[in-house]
Amino acid sequence: MGPRTIELNISGMTCAACARHVEHALKGIRGVSKAAVDYPQGIARIWAQTALNPRAINAALPEPYRAVEAISATGAPRAPSPCSPLEDMETARPLRVAIIGSGGAAMAAALQAADRGAQVTLIERGLIGGTCVNVGCVPSKIFIRAAHVAHLRSASPFDQGVSATAPVIDRTRLLAQQQARVDELRHAKYEGILASKSNIQVIRGQAQFADAHNLKVHLENGGEQTLAFDHCLIATGASPAIPLIPGLKDTPYWTSTSALASDIIPPRLVVIGSSVVAVELAQAFARLGSQVTVLARSSLFFREDPAIGQAIRAAFEHEGLTVLEYTQASAIARVDGEFLLGTSAGELRADRLLEATGRSPNTRELNLEAAGVARNPNGAIMVDDHMRTSAAHIYAAGDCTDQPQFVYVAAAAGTRAAINMTGGDAALDLGTMPAVVFTDPQVATVGLSEASAQRRGIATVSRTLTLDNVPRALVNFDARGFVKIVAEMDSGRLLGVQAVAAEAGEIIQSAALALRAGMTVQDLADQLFPYLTMVEGLKLCAQTFSKDVTQLSCCAG
Repeated sequence: MGPRTIELNISGMTCAACARHVEHALKGIRGVSKAAVDYPQGIARIWAQTALNPRAINAALPEPYRAVEAISATGAPRAPSPCSPLEDMETARPLRVAIIGSGGAAMAAALQAADRGAQVTLIERGLIGGTCVNVGCVPSKIFIRAAHVAHLRSASPFDQGVSATAPVIDRTRLLAQQQARVDELRHAKYEGILASKSNIQVIRGQAQFADAHNLKVHLENGGEQTLAFDHCLIATGASPAIPLIPGLKDTPYWTSTSALASDIIPPRLVVIGSSVVAVELAQAFARLGSQVTVLARSSLFFREDPAIGQAIRAAFEHEGLTVLEYTQASAIARVDGEFLLGTSAGELRADRLLEATGRSPNTRELNLEAAGVARNPNGAIMVDDHMRTSAAHIYAAGDCTDQPQFVYVAAAAGTRAAINMTGGDAALDLGTMPAVVFTDPQVATVGLSEASAQRRGIATVSRTLTLDNVPRALVNFDARGFVKIVAEMDSGRLLGVQAVAAEAGEIIQSAALALRAGMTVQDLADQLFPYLTMVEGLKLCAQTFSKDVTQLSCCAG
């Protein structure tokens, strides 16, 4: 069977250039072998190997262009109907998109796909909203902020002039405040929005693939439902990874989820792990009154520039945390209300134990083999830059994939997956992805470290500026940390930035934009930065490539 020919009336074109834009968009639709647009007649002709969904055609067209009418399909003319919408041009059903999960990736995809005309079915087995709003980003940052306020009230660089008083911590009330905000955001940003969308259906239950085009859903209230789809997005997130330490599973250990939901600030807390979650919660619990010991299998932040781990370890130890690097637990027991840990550094005792060694993708119960979806050895679904899996019509996004586990990456991936599932063409570029760890001082990175650049065979030059050279840090009486810039040796092109600072997360996006723009060190040094801001540290660090900044006046350009 040869290609189908479809003729469309196109509205919104005002010139020949418009016709070229429309033609380019139509050629990008999956299944279209050729497209031609006649501007004077306002007609587009499409040659396609398969039937095209009308909504997918319009979804592929940029504003203000719209396909308003089919004149013919496979040579059969139709009576004109100038005011008919695209849905009237044939009786084809809407594109059916199934989404497994309801977190950041799933919600972004559901809203984008629905806006592009698809009929979306979202399947969720637990709380709507997934990890970030319920048990991850939102509650953890509330907890960390409360700990930061407690720390400032008990100790600050201004204690000689502003008296400090150790605060009384009421964890029960803090927890109630934390949960109220979580519930509020879940309803406002997830449940309420889903309820307002007529072409998004929510099914509560556990989904797994029956085959490549059907899901079997074990419903929350009993029974089973089969759901057919044209495209599917897997966005099932990840869960705390539990190491195989003898005795651990027989104890009431905490994960990050249970730690954040607890109304207890334990007198003694051992944290196993040096993940982002581990270091953030370790410091927060210490600031709220726990005596904290961190067990790190390697050094802190061992994948980053070594100076980062050294700076955070120094900050932790200054606050009274004990950091045991290159130390693992060999056995764990619960005896007389205490945790007993056997380690290479000797026996440790604690009232509570937080296990935070990382997160594993939630993919085991999906029966991915039935759909031909491949995983890597860690169980993560492998995707390309369009979020396609090894099954061309099935996509994946978020923490269940082999992409970085950040909610903003998940949301961006979900949006692009939805565009691609509905006929568009959108890739996700992670080359300038910023990352922030919410310790104090914060850790923020973007691009390549010196070591990672050199592993790629790139000759580098770098400079590190300690914060005692940044006026804002000096007036804050908090010069902990540094800004480091890594550049290409010959061109001076920016390759990466690493920062440890009280507000490193507010600095790093400027660095990300500079990398995205392909700026050089000199370009950055020549930019105007507002005086007495932490981000001015970027400019000062860039200036150190060509001058001695200690010999400049405070706001020298």
